[in-house]
Amino acid sequence: MPDLVATILGWVVPALVVFGVTAIAIAALVWAVRRARRSPRARAAAEQARAHAGATLVRLDDEVAELELEVGLSGALYGGDAPASLRRARLAAQHTRDDAFEEYRAIGDPGVAPADVRRVAARIERRSSEALALVAAARSEHGTWVRQHVSAAAQVDAAQRRLAELRGAMGDPAALVADLSSRFAEDEWREASRSARAALSEAAEAGRHLDAAAARAGDPSLSALPDLAAGERALRQAESDARNLEETHRLVLQAAHAVPEEIAAARTALRQASVTREHLDPAEADRLGAELHAVEAELNRIETDAARHPTRTVEAIARLRGRLDLALGDARTAQQRLRGARTALPGTLAAARGALAQAEASVSRSRAGADARSRLMSAQRELASARQAQDPVAALDAARRAMRDAEDAKALADHARRSPTG
Repeated sequence: MPDLVATILGWVVPALVVFGVTAIAIAALVWAVRRARRSPRARAAAEQARAHAGATLVRLDDEVAELELEVGLSGALYGGDAPASLRRARLAAQHTRDDAFEEYRAIGDPGVAPADVRRVAARIERRSSEALALVAAARSEHGTWVRQHVSAAAQVDAAQRRLAELRGAMGDPAALVADLSSRFAEDEWREASRSARAALSEAAEAGRHLDAAAARAGDPSLSALPDLAAGERALRQAESDARNLEETHRLVLQAAHAVPEEIAAARTALRQASVTREHLDPAEADRLGAELHAVEAELNRIETDAARHPTRTVEAIARLRGRLDLALGDARTAQQRLRGARTALPGTLAAARGALAQAEASVSRSRAGADARSRLMSAQRELASARQAQDPVAALDAARRAMRDAEDAKALADHARRSPTG
């Protein structure tokens, strides 16, 4: 029997050693491969792939904007809707762009493995390139048709009609700025003033180009297309700045109207939080009490100049309400959370709309990259979700995400505008 045991051990022990060494070697190899895939070199390569995909995505976004302009022009030329081929190309390109921006932002998370970043970036690159080719083909096909069937004079007339409609809709931009400047601090109407000046300047530039295009349209030896294109670009930017002026004016007046209610709601929330504090254990009560004192002090501070800074006040109160919710944590009942969300939602939605308007203006003025644009699209999507949500708590969360994304988009766009390479 001892001989049999010795024989078995003589076979088993070496086998166990071999298998053990092999397992250790395999584990070491797997560890080495995983580390190599997440090494600084791998991350740098992945970030380069993401940046390349982002550049292609920005080109697609610009082309979609150009296509939307062309769809509008075609509708004017046709006296109705744009051709079906252009509408289909626009919808397909928009869908591809929106999906790609979501994927692009997702792979910007530091926790995503470099291999996954490269894989998704390659997919973004491929789909964006396919969409660019689709847009180019649709525009080329439509351009050929226009050259064969629509005169340059007709195109100029359509653009001039849009310019006249814009000027009629704008009225006197200076009057809107004067209304704001007579009642509020400069930081409340500075953006409106910039938009007013830009809209007037761009409308004048569009008029000059379209007049030149009209003069060239009657001479077969001259091409009106360069001036027509320049006029269209100036007209589109003028329309954008005119919308921003009106939106800024509206948001400031709405904020001024809402400030007293927002301050009152914040003070009510503080009183309710104080009641909740009475039911906590001493340590938690002390912690919450200190935070409530800080929030109340900040609310008192911003109230002193709230009338002159309405949008800034509404934004500050929205942040204070978020800070208060964070301090309360799970100390409230479901009914208390619901009641708090209902009172915080209007001001937070207003703050998110204001942040989004500023972000849209910054992105349109700068050569913003894919990161700023993806944040902007995320803010737009979150704000839409907040407006549609039936649950006040879910709506409030979405509005706060929209506000954060919009602020990030503006910061990225402003940095791109200030950067020498931006």
